[in-house]
Amino acid sequence: MSRAELLAKLEDHGILPTPQRLEVAEILLEKPQHLSADQIIERLCSGGSTVSKATVYNSLNLFRKNGLVAERMVDPERRFYDSTTTAHHHFYNADTRELFDIPFEKIAVSGIPELPAGTRLEGTELIIRVRNNT
Repeated sequence: MSRAELLAKLEDHGILPTPQRLEVAEILLEKPQHLSADQIIERLCSGGSTVSKATVYNSLNLFRKNGLVAERMVDPERRFYDSTTTAHHHFYNADTRELFDIPFEKIAVSGIPELPAGTRLEGTELIIRVRNNT
């Protein structure tokens, strides 16, 4: 994605494109992927960036809040930021700690119980946990 496309994408989502936010977005939005905040920080540091850890977390929260990325919580200690925001499901490999996309249409969800009073269905997301064969 070019710098101009990245700037436009941030602006389309109501995000002021500061230099630090651009650095975080360049890494996360370079391709369809799932990255943790620590992975983003590691890539920033290896590239010589001085963006602080707090700025990375603040940027990711802003990106999520404004719909630029989706947050995927795979367990209480592990969350990923997903550059693909359209509906889809995931495989999570608990051994490698990697998240892989499953196209939405590959899984049919049926038998959803009656929703609590005063609510509506927003969506479904399935995470299938797998482990490597030993």
